[in-house]
Amino acid sequence: MPNNVPEATLLPPSQFAYTIDPSRPVLTNSRSMLAETRMTPHAHPRGQLLWAAQGIVKVTSDEAIWIVPSTHAVWIPSGVMHQVQAETLTQMRNLYVDPSFPIRAHQQGIAMLKMTPLIRELILRLVEGNTVLPEGPIRRLGLVLIDEIATLDELKVYLPAGKDPRLNRLLTQLINEPLHNTLPEHNSTLKQRAARVGASVRTIERLFKAETGMTYRQWCSRHRLISTLEILRQGESTSRVAYELGYKSVSSFISAFKALFGCTPQAYAKQENHQLPPLLP
Repeated sequence: MPNNVPEATLLPPSQFAYTIDPSRPVLTNSRSMLAETRMTPHAHPRGQLLWAAQGIVKVTSDEAIWIVPSTHAVWIPSGVMHQVQAETLTQMRNLYVDPSFPIRAHQQGIAMLKMTPLIRELILRLVEGNTVLPEGPIRRLGLVLIDEIATLDELKVYLPAGKDPRLNRLLTQLINEPLHNTLPEHNSTLKQRAARVGASVRTIERLFKAETGMTYRQWCSRHRLISTLEILRQGESTSRVAYELGYKSVSSFISAFKALFGCTPQAYAKQENHQLPPLLP
């Protein structure tokens, strides 16, 4: 898993992720992370539902990278190595499910899941209820939440990673840079990026195709499209987003967005704002 951050700057995972206790099916914690802070790569025996109530997080495994807005959560199965990074100032809500309660057994790896109003309220109640509710109601709420996690729809939108260390160093550069730096016309060309990771352009292009199944430009384009989800939900206009992403026309942006997500940007923003109203202060 790519990681170029000094160990001293990495945050440790929660101890609840390692607590084995079937009498407490769901353990919770909340966590604030500053922009660009990261956690130590890790795996744990409890499955984890990670939701950023506010902000955007990136979850990286050996196979893929997920950019997750507040309209979605991430399910991380037991034993899967991963790293979490805050893209913005982020308020995270974490739920850890004891391994004696198998969830989404058909799913082997990490999945980005579509939030629902019910699952959001359950998460908030469980996290806040730790200090006010007795153990019995907390356990029963946890069991309801376990059932609900199993029903959430998966959004199969992610950025494929690779195995070659040079490619992964370059991918790490891309996902950690400001979005406008990945525009095709930006001065930091593929030649310069390749040189920084110790490879030729031809080698990097070959690795992109062989290990991610995408070209360099296709990978960057998908990265930019996924990164628009939270921006659109916050009310930014389609035309402005298209311009900032470097599309030649609004219609070409709408077409690319629809091809990846199955709906137009306007429809996505309207649907998400209807289903998940803003959190109260």
